[in-house]
Amino acid sequence: MGNFWTSLKKNRTKIWVGAITLLLVLYLVVSVQRSFLLLGDPNLVAKGIGAAYLVLPIVGAWALIRELLFGARTEQMAKVLEAEGGLPEDTLPRTPGGRIVRAAADAEFEKYRAEAEAAPDDWRSWFRLSCAYDASGDRKRARASMRDAVKLFRSQPTAAGR
Repeated sequence: MGNFWTSLKKNRTKIWVGAITLLLVLYLVVSVQRSFLLLGDPNLVAKGIGAAYLVLPIVGAWALIRELLFGARTEQMAKVLEAEGGLPEDTLPRTPGGRIVRAAADAEFEKYRAEAEAAPDDWRSWFRLSCAYDASGDRKRARASMRDAVKLFRSQPTAAGR
């Protein structure tokens, strides 16, 4: 039973992603069903609303697929970095509440920024820079850096075989 709880803790994020994905897919299915009901109504206004309502599930499905692929690719890169011993260590000091001390994260950030500037074509440096942005609290730039890392990772000939 202890093994079950350990496995559950280890895969907690994947379980939440699966649950949220399942709920979103359910919502998308219901949305498509409702849009078809409206499209079948003889009233032209209802037909127009049904057609417009059909766009939401399409956009939602596109966003879901895009984010799931982003997460899978990020996990794939993390596994490669872990195997190479290149994942950044989490040695930053934390507040009593568990948050990273911002000044320490900002100081360490410079190291990873310089690494990315020195090796702009290396996905590993962009991955580590993304982690540094995240530790510094800049989620928007963290995500942009990780997207750059994914692009570089996918453009490598050996990435297709992984």
